[in-house]
Amino acid sequence: MDEDICPAGAAAPSGRPRVAVVGHVEWTTIAGLDQVPAAGEVIHAERLWRGPAGGGAVAAVRLAELTGGCTFFTAFGDDHAGQRSRAELERRGVRVLAASRAGPTRAAVSMVDRSGERTTITLGERLQPAAADPFDWGELASFDAVFFTAGDAALLRRARQARVLVVTAREFTTVLDSGVRVDAMVGSGCDPAERCDPALLRRPPDLVVSTEGHRGGVFTCGGQPPRRYRPARAPGPLVDTYGVGDNFAAVLTYALAAGSATVEALDLAARHGAACTARRGPFAAGPTPGRRAARA
Repeated sequence: MDEDICPAGAAAPSGRPRVAVVGHVEWTTIAGLDQVPAAGEVIHAERLWRGPAGGGAVAAVRLAELTGGCTFFTAFGDDHAGQRSRAELERRGVRVLAASRAGPTRAAVSMVDRSGERTTITLGERLQPAAADPFDWGELASFDAVFFTAGDAALLRRARQARVLVVTAREFTTVLDSGVRVDAMVGSGCDPAERCDPALLRRPPDLVVSTEGHRGGVFTCGGQPPRRYRPARAPGPLVDTYGVGDNFAAVLTYALAAGSATVEALDLAARHGAACTARRGPFAAGPTPGRRAARA
């Protein structure tokens, strides 16, 4: 396969692609501080942002911005954080289909130091959708692309009904257990939790992307030798890096669904990821349902 060919290998939709995310939510507080505290140290932090985040929620919002709407299959706890998460996501143009779980919605605190780097702590069990949840999983076949960030192997097999299936590298074990072929797998080369060996899969992905922040990243396409893609320049000074990778993966999913060539898709994803570093939090300043983000 040539590196400029869309890895899904299927005809692109004539209009806006129809997209979905299968994944998780964390009610997240982003706090700014001079530096991450040392052992035993007590410091003051300024709350910079609060809202529903985590890989699934961030990707769903970005895809809603790009396409005018995104369906998000997820799970919430039976608490106020779950209610607030649903309300905020729907306000941002996301169609939320959430299973209810007994107990709290997972929380997270992300500390952003003066260099813009973030360190995140999660609190509680990650809640995720499952194939046993009472949804019409046959609807997954109607989507041009699905981005999978959390769920069981049976649900990943159902997600394979979509024309394009993109999976975070954090779910490598789920891909291994499911036995399905995914079109693209994307993860951070700087995060040990997202390092994996696609050669262990019975059917390796057509496209594997390993991001490296301001250095760009590496991709392999159709079993060819690894190649690098160029980093993008941020539109302003570095503010924080929370959600950069999730935005990158969401835009990559959108571009592949729209029929973009691999190199074009990576370039678009890199530019959107870089733009995320110049603002506080993982989202734009306000809800923008129905507005399609510019390709250029």
